[in-house]
Order: sequence, then C-alpha cells, then structure tokens
Amino acid sequence: MWANPAAAAIDALTLGGRYDGAQANINFRVYSSRATRIEVWIYKTASGAQEKVKYVMTKDAGTNVWSKTVSVATLQATYGITGPVYYGYRAWGPNWPYNSGWAKGTGTGFLSDVDGSGNRFNPNKLLLDPYAREVSQDMVTPSCADGTLYASGATHRNKDSGACAPKGIVLAADTQSTGTKPTRAFKDDVVYEVHVRGLTKNDSSVASALRGTYAGAAAKASYLAGLGITAVEFLPVQETQNDTNDVDPNSDSGDNYWGYSTLAFFAPDRRYASDKTAGGPTREFKAMVKAFHDAGLKVYIDVVYNHTGEGGAWGGTDGLTVYNVQSFRGLDNPTYYSLTSNFQYPWDNTGVGGNYNTHNPTAQNLIVDSLAYWRNTLGVDGFRFDLASVLGNTCEHGCFNFDKMDSGNALNRIVNELPPRPAGGGSGPDLIAEPWAIGGNSYQVGGFPTGWAEWNGKFRDALRKAQNKLGVDVVTTGELASRFAGSSDLYGDDGRKPWHSVNFMVAHDGFTLRDLYAYNSKVNNRAWPYGPSDGGEDNNNSWDQGGDAYAQRRAVRTGLAFMMLSGGVPMITGGDEMLRSVNGNNNPYNLDSSANWLNWALDTNATNQKTFATRLIAFRKAHPALRPANFYSSVDNNGNVMEQLRWFKPDGGVADAAYFNSSSNHAIVWRLDGSEFGDSASALYVGYNGWSGQVNFTLPWPGAGKSWYRVTDTATWNDGANTFAVPGSEAFIGGEGTVYGIEARSLLLLIAK
Repeated sequence: MWANPAAAAIDALTLGGRYDGAQANINFRVYSSRATRIEVWIYKTASGAQEKVKYVMTKDAGTNVWSKTVSVATLQATYGITGPVYYGYRAWGPNWPYNSGWAKGTGTGFLSDVDGSGNRFNPNKLLLDPYAREVSQDMVTPSCADGTLYASGATHRNKDSGACAPKGIVLAADTQSTGTKPTRAFKDDVVYEVHVRGLTKNDSSVASALRGTYAGAAAKASYLAGLGITAVEFLPVQETQNDTNDVDPNSDSGDNYWGYSTLAFFAPDRRYASDKTAGGPTREFKAMVKAFHDAGLKVYIDVVYNHTGEGGAWGGTDGLTVYNVQSFRGLDNPTYYSLTSNFQYPWDNTGVGGNYNTHNPTAQNLIVDSLAYWRNTLGVDGFRFDLASVLGNTCEHGCFNFDKMDSGNALNRIVNELPPRPAGGGSGPDLIAEPWAIGGNSYQVGGFPTGWAEWNGKFRDALRKAQNKLGVDVVTTGELASRFAGSSDLYGDDGRKPWHSVNFMVAHDGFTLRDLYAYNSKVNNRAWPYGPSDGGEDNNNSWDQGGDAYAQRRAVRTGLAFMMLSGGVPMITGGDEMLRSVNGNNNPYNLDSSANWLNWALDTNATNQKTFATRLIAFRKAHPALRPANFYSSVDNNGNVMEQLRWFKPDGGVADAAYFNSSSNHAIVWRLDGSEFGDSASALYVGYNGWSGQVNFTLPWPGAGKSWYRVTDTATWNDGANTFAVPGSEAFIGGEGTVYGIEARSLLLLIAK
C-alpha cells in the first residue's frame, strides 16, 4: 500500500476554515492533488448576494493542501464582513485550465466536463468545503429553486452557482459542555433508533417552536430513560438537502426525510435546529447531547460514508456529463470517489450515485477526522454506519472487493485510530455496521473485522420467518437457538462476542413492528400522508396474522421479547413501544408527514404495549444472565461442568442435534442458570411455541427449593394492561414436571423463586 503523510494522525492537516487562537485570522485549508488553481471566495451573506472578496490559495506540494490566511480586521474594515464569515472555493484543473480571461458564468478555458483521468473541475461552481463546520443553507431553497445551477454538461456548465450555493461558515472554538459521557458496556445497552424531527414534531408536550428540533429531542430524554432506553440512535443529522421537504399533500418522491445523502460530514443539519443563526445548530446539538448524557443515555448518530449528496449522473444520454459539481467532485473527483477503470463513471455499490472512495487515505482522513469531531467536540458516543461494507473496499477504481483482513481499509483504520469501547465499558465509541451494500461480496453479516458490532440481519430474518412463515420457509430450532444465544456462529469465529450482534426485528427502512404483523405485503402507494413512496423491500417475511387484532398484538409482544431475551444488544425503532404504524408503507423515506412522525396520542392498546415494553426492558436490565459478556458455555476454563444455558424440548427432554436439525420442530426452550452470572434469579426459563396450535411444555428443574413463577406469557388471552408482571407479582406455576400449555406463536417467560 502507498504511503501518505496525510494519514499520520487525526486532523493532521487541520483542513477547513478556522480562526486562529486569537481570532485575529482565519486559516483556509483544502485538499486537492489535481487542481492547478484554487481560490477561496468570501461572502457577507449566506445566499442571494455576490462575493465580497476572493483570494488565490497556495499549494504545498508535499501535502497537496492549498491554504490562505486572511485577516479578520481586513474583512471587517475593508469588506464590511462584521458578522459570520461565509465562504466557498473555486477550482481549476486539467479539464478546465485557468485562464485569466475567465469570468463567472463563462466557458473561458473549458476543455471537457470530464477528462481521461476523471477530473471534473468547473470554476463556475462554488464548492462547499468538505471540512465546513456548519453550512449556510441547502443547495435548493425557495429563493434559489434551480437545482441545475450545480450541474455540468453543455446546458448547465456555464451557470454560476455562487449566489445560491451552500457555503461554509467559519465557527470559533467553544467550550460548551456536552456533559459526562456514559461509560456503560455496550452489552448492557438498549438502543432506540429514531429520527430527530419525527421524535417530537407531533408531540404536544413539547413547546411548538421546539418540535422536530434538537431542543425538542432533548426534552424526551427523561421519557426514554423511563422507558429503559440507554442509547438513542438518530437517523442522519449531518447536513443534507431537506429544507424544501414538503409537509403538505403535494409531497413527491423527491423529498429526503430520512437524510441518507450527506452534503457536509462535520455540520449538524440546520433544519433540526430551532436556532438557525451561525453557530446555532452546533450549540443546540451539543445541548441536546448534554441533556441525554445527564439522563444517563448515550447518543449515537447514523453516518453515511459510502456515498455523498452530490449523487451520480442525473441527465444526458451519454451518462458522462450531467453531474452535480458542488464539493468533492469539483475539488478532486478521483480522490473522493471510486470510479470505473476508465475514470469516466462512478463505481456504484450504493444504488444512490456511486461509492465514496473509502480506500483512498485522503478520503479516509475525512471519515476519521469527522468521526473524531462528532465524538470529541460534539459529544457523540457511537456511530451506526450506513451500507458499511463499502468501507471494507480494498481497491479504488474499476473494482470492489470487501476484505476485512486488509489493514488499509477504512474499517480497520477507524478501529485503529478511534479504538472502540472496551468489553467491560469505559471510553471509546461504540461502532455499529450495517453489514451489507449492493452487489459484489458486500453482504457481510458476521464478516466484519474485530472491533465492529453489526446489525444482525440473520437474527431479523430467522425470527421473522419463525413467526410469520410456518409451512412456507424452514427455520430449524437450531437456527433459533443460535440467534437467541448471541449468534456465536457469526461472531465467535473471530474473537467477537455476543454483544457484537445488534438484534432487531425492524428498523427505519422497513415495516414498523406493528405493521410487520399487520400486513402481508407493503402498501406504499397510499395517498398523503401515508404515501406515496417508491421502492421498498418486497421480501418482508411479514404476515397479518389472519387479520386477528389480538394475534397481531401477540406477535408484537413476542417479537419484542425475542430481542430483549436474547444474547446481544437489542434495538427497537422509535414508536415500536407504542404500536406505531405507517399503514403498511415499508419505505417512507420521503414522507416528512404526520403519518411518519411519532404519534404521542396513545389509545388503550398503545398504552398497554408501552407498559409491556417498559417492564420487559426493565427485566432485561435486572438480569445479567440475559446480557452475557461471552458466549454461553457448559464448561468453564478449568473443565468444570457449568449450566449457564441448557436447551430443552417441549416434553422436558434435553434438545439434541437431531432435534435442532429437524425441519419438523418449531418449539424450543432455554433455561439460564442465573447463579453463573450473579443474577438475582437462580434460573430463568423461556419457551417459544412456533406451531399454529397450543403445545404442552413440561417444565425443567427450577433449582433446589424453588418453583417457577410466570413473568409473562405473550398469548392472546394475556392481552391487556398487566401482560408483564411487575417484580413480586409473578403468578405461581409449579415445580419440575409441571405441564404448561403455551398458545400458538407465543412466548413464555418464567423465573425461579
């Protein structure tokens, strides 16, 4: 692998627009190995006006960093810039060499939109600094509604974007606290995935001016703590094009509610700030983080380093010319993007415009530097990486190959430079991968390197099929046992642990938990506010339970119990605790609507479900046997027989390989020995009946002098406010040999007392 001095340390090149220590000067620094000239253009206002001054930057040949130091006093006295400083870059290169006769909005010097080396320089496009700490506005706004200003190609290349383009904002350093970070071990977390705006936009308990904002989210810290959540995971909060999302019946599929198309990797999205003045989004985000930290919760953010908001080709018959030139593409296209072998097109494993060049050391710098900024300056505790297999790519152009053993891939560099939280807790970020992308060898559930936790898609698929596809898809009891016990088959082979499995039944990109059991297939073509939405997975492993509302609620309780009673880290999606529904839309990425925001007006069934969820989470937190640091074992390091976990058949016999491997079996029991974990319960019993009819289960030994007591039975007969018993109110069931009938598709949880 090539050497690159840029990869020497986090933030080694100090890129971006930054004040010096005395705030007397601003140092502008930007990377480009291929540009032949770069200028920094400075503006007094964010949008709608021309530049006040421009400066030619100087290149350091050793680092390929272009720089210019500008006097603040000069900006104020000579150019009248007494408030925030807004800026952007204009760059020339081999495909468009500098010509002194060039003026904004002309083609002087132009040779081609793209050359044989993949360069796409265009000085008519004001370029956003990839290291900008905040961004002035979206690229398309009501007053600047022409998105073609940023495009290349014969029709658009000479359009000047300067007045309308999003600009970087120079921020002074601050000492605002983000509170004390929790040091809790990841194995002890319960993750709540939610959209910042959707969390409170529909919440009348939050002040109207704060709904849908960071400040509004902060107001829900006590609610989430009371629910038992320990980590809130926000969908993308890095700046993206979303200010023009329609919040009315005229919505179209061009909206970007979820935000998986990042424009600026350091900047908190302004749309989610009630204070949109310069520095306001950063201050408000940090205050939100502090509110969660003060309540004992971690804050995770969903990050998207597999592609950027510049996107791919969007017009032109040749697919070569009409691309947005807004930031990375106009500064150093082959450095920041993975291209085809002829350097003419993006290489696309994302389906949204082309791969970010994650194997290039300079492109990796941006990933690591921005992660460090969100962690160290903004207070974030962990990250979930969208389509993270792209970060395991081992080549730059003309190919894609995931290899976890490649020390030079972005995945290993992140772990090396931002060491993850130790197993027993402490400092360091929690790193969570979405372990797939599109095409090639990108499906890598269980295949990530040491240090990475993963969304366990195999847990989701196996448990959904077990509940919803009886007689259609085969899921053996052995498969279920592996998933319930922490998926050692996926994570044990490379030294990872059960807590590297993030167990989930649903996530943002699919059905809600309620809809998973209320629809046989997606319904994405509804009228506003529930649709229409294009795309969406067709293979959902869903089932409406025959239209029986009681059975649907049973399935929700059972699915939630699967996660909370399994080895690994459970993740629920915002609103699952209160039966949230989007009426069958499984891809509501474009719906910035009341239907997609959490509904806090709860009916009786929603209230009962919230009670069940709260008590279930509390039970998990009260019993360390459910949160193993290592995979369950029957033998300790000295060869002594242990009974941490034992598997049984419904008749009370020990489940053997023949039972596990038979496709004819759909009921399984596991018994945890709490004494092996210092648990307050000497034993826990979980029985699952996946059959379509009741099955009688013969209970095993509960321990000397103990009997079994029912904590919960998710059956339809147990539908109501007290489905889950509070500690001390568990119903007596009996001792060893007691027969208990478990209803179809239900789960039974017992405790030995």
